[in-house]
Amino acid sequence: MLLNNESVQNAPKRCVWESWDADEHAHNLTDWSQEYDQFSGGAFYGRIDEIQLGGMQVFKEYTSHAVWQQCNVWPNSLWLGIPAYRQGCRIDGRPVGDDEVMCQPGAHDFELVTPDDFAIYGLVIDKRLLGGLAGAEVLDMLQASPQVLSRLVLSQHTRKAVAFLIEHLLARPREHLSVAVHQEILLLALLEIVHEERPNTQVTPSYQHRRQVVDCIREHLQVCPSPPVTLMELCKIANVSQRTLQYSFTSILGISPSRFLRMTRLNRVRRRLAAADGHATVTEVASDWGFYHLGQFAQDYRQLFGESPSDTLARCRSSIR
Repeated sequence: MLLNNESVQNAPKRCVWESWDADEHAHNLTDWSQEYDQFSGGAFYGRIDEIQLGGMQVFKEYTSHAVWQQCNVWPNSLWLGIPAYRQGCRIDGRPVGDDEVMCQPGAHDFELVTPDDFAIYGLVIDKRLLGGLAGAEVLDMLQASPQVLSRLVLSQHTRKAVAFLIEHLLARPREHLSVAVHQEILLLALLEIVHEERPNTQVTPSYQHRRQVVDCIREHLQVCPSPPVTLMELCKIANVSQRTLQYSFTSILGISPSRFLRMTRLNRVRRRLAAADGHATVTEVASDWGFYHLGQFAQDYRQLFGESPSDTLARCRSSIR
């Protein structure tokens, strides 16, 4: 009922992406704008199984290690994320409960922090398709703010049923996929969610201030020519005490500010090494991000990423040639 003949005739697009680098993995999801930082140690593995159904995107994403994710879905769309297991993750600093799914509009930045061995089902739908259902509840959902949408409470039955539907769809051979049929099935499932969902807008009284502290540090790290390397520098940047800094990071990101700073700097080095031209050296890139004790830096780098910085540089240069 919502499809034109051209949409029906076009075959579904299906792909599987595998990656052994967190930030490379972030760029594999079609039409998303993302940046990932790896936060737990060891060689990373990520996989995305994805199907596009004319105005709909269905996927399952797996990440082997804890990751901080900055995400932005394609414009004029709505995203639903359903964790595959009962695992602790956070959206914009808010913990996602076992009975909750995540939701965000397209063309809006949001942040996820996910644990080791994490899998999530995703459904993205063009708002025009969803709006075609014309129900008042659907219109309310489309007009709601990102903060209201971020955590939606669902019954375990509905949550499991939608996850099972997506898993079953992703397992089907491409020749057995039909744009019209599977769009209709997914729209009905989404309508069931819309009828049942209850936004969880509860936050602690200190949430807004702690969120501002974390955002202030993150924004500074994005633009600073000389990165901070001590907690005292972070306190001066955010204009807070060391105690407030500690509480802010542990409550919003689930890690200490010192660990966040070290992980961020190491990920920035890895990103630079992956994009380095023929003249850049490990020493130069490391010192740019405040690592001057090269022996300790190399040890920390290998512990986090499962390879030496020189191996990263050599591997990425050989892949460019």
